[in-house]
Amino acid sequence: MSRAHYETLLSDVEKTGVYHAPVRGRDELTEAAKSLGYALFPVDLLAVNDKAGLLDAVAAALDFPDWFGHNWDALEDCLMDLSWWPAPGYVVLLENADRLHAAHAAELDTALRIFAAAADSWRREGVPFWTLVDIRADDADWLPELP
Repeated sequence: MSRAHYETLLSDVEKTGVYHAPVRGRDELTEAAKSLGYALFPVDLLAVNDKAGLLDAVAAALDFPDWFGHNWDALEDCLMDLSWWPAPGYVVLLENADRLHAAHAAELDTALRIFAAAADSWRREGVPFWTLVDIRADDADWLPELP
């Protein structure tokens, strides 16, 4: 997909949520997010295989404040705040999620539900919040493709 397509899509707050990361066009998506002035957070999950590692990786990538409590509630609190990253929109790219999915699918699912709740909260404020998950597992078809 083209950069222009991604700019239009990423601007559509009504479509925000949690989706499969595109296999092709990642550079165009990144360029679109940057051109819109969005905060873009790549979170590399390649070495992550448990909840603690997931929380640490997200906290580091999004530069969570010192008060982050390293639990699900604290993750939700930080994702719904982001006052330390003022931006007109947000894109979180969870890269290399297959290993975590294989080791702890339930924990990845919990995290993605929290990201979806954050998208819902930001949507009510008119702010785009996207989470794109780079996962190729055969049983990950529950994760929708980008529109």
